[in-house]
Order: sequence, then structure tokens, then C-alpha cells
Amino acid sequence: MPRRRVSPDRILAAAAAEFADRGFAGARVDRIARRARVNKAMLYYHFKSKQRLYRTLLRRVFTRAGERLLAIAAGAAPPRDKVDEAIAVFATLVREHPFLPSVMLREVAEEGAHLDRETLTTLARVPRAFAAIVAEGIAAGAFRDLDPIAAYFTIVAPIVFFQASAPIRRELSAMRLMPPASDSSDLFVRHMQESIRRAFAPDATQKRSPR
Repeated sequence: MPRRRVSPDRILAAAAAEFADRGFAGARVDRIARRARVNKAMLYYHFKSKQRLYRTLLRRVFTRAGERLLAIAAGAAPPRDKVDEAIAVFATLVREHPFLPSVMLREVAEEGAHLDRETLTTLARVPRAFAAIVAEGIAAGAFRDLDPIAAYFTIVAPIVFFQASAPIRRELSAMRLMPPASDSSDLFVRHMQESIRRAFAPDATQKRSPR
């Protein structure tokens, strides 16, 4: 009988849920196979190992993020608008890949133990693309003199943590300990955009014309 074709995307989606729930160490290939409704042989046919499955999943996300940021950087919009758009892209990416916050927070806690050189190289394209936007803004006088990589983490860390804390915030809202409006991702993105515009703005000495 011919082998039944199975989309690798279905396996990756199942793996994303498993890694989000249990981390790399706690994830099991048999559970991923059950989630994907495939046998383990089919999973190994596509990905060879749990490690390769994990790294493929992360590389796809990092590649997508880098491509979106590079497109923004190459555009003709003013640097401040590019940063606004970049913030929206980060937030959208996390919403599209809900496994990402828990996986990345675990990797941070474990000092990137499961990230090989290729995965890290793919990841590095993301801060580099954002840094190019910041550098453009500094050169144009739209931003104060700041470190582009520090600026990247100023944006990414709150977005990741906001999404990771969503279950707790929903519970707080259900208990009426926090207003439901504070759980709005769109509201948070607007807050980030406004805050970053102020944080990146040139200071008074930069705005003052030299005598």
C-alpha cells in the first residue's frame, strides 16, 4: 500500500503545543505523534529526531520574523513609523505562534541549551533587522543616541511576557481583580508604540541647533 501523505505542518503544530506545555526536556515524541494523529515512524520520517523537530519549529518562526522586519526596514516610511510597525509585527507573530513565549522563556532560563548554531544564526537576523531600523532613525535625527540591540530587547521582552502572562490575566479578570480592558493585546500594542516613541525621541540637547 502507498504511504499515506502527512503534512509536516501538522506535525509541527502538534509539536508546538507539546513543547509549550512541557518544554523540550519534558516533551515526548509519542505524545506529539498522537496530537498530530500520525505514527512515530511517520514523524521520524519527516524530522528524524525530537531535537530536529524543535529546531525546525523555531527556525521557521525566526525566519518569518526576520523577513517581516527586513521588509519594514527596506520601506520608505519614516523611522518612527517603522518602529511602530515592528512592534505590531512582534505582537502579531506571538499571537500567530502562541507556543513561542513559553518556549523562549524556558530557553532563557536554560541559557539556550537546545539552540544550535544554525538556529541561533536564524534568530540573530531578528535583532539585526530591528537594529537597522533604529540605526536609520539615529542617523536621521529621529531618535536619540541609543544602543540598537538594547532597544530591541526593550520592545521584545514586554511583548513576550505580556503574552505569556495571558492565562494569569484572564484569571485575574474573571475574579474581578483586574479590569478586562487590560487584557487587550491591541491596547497593549498601542501603549508600547506610544511609550517607545517617547523613549526613542531625541533629547533636548540633540534638538537644539549648534551655535
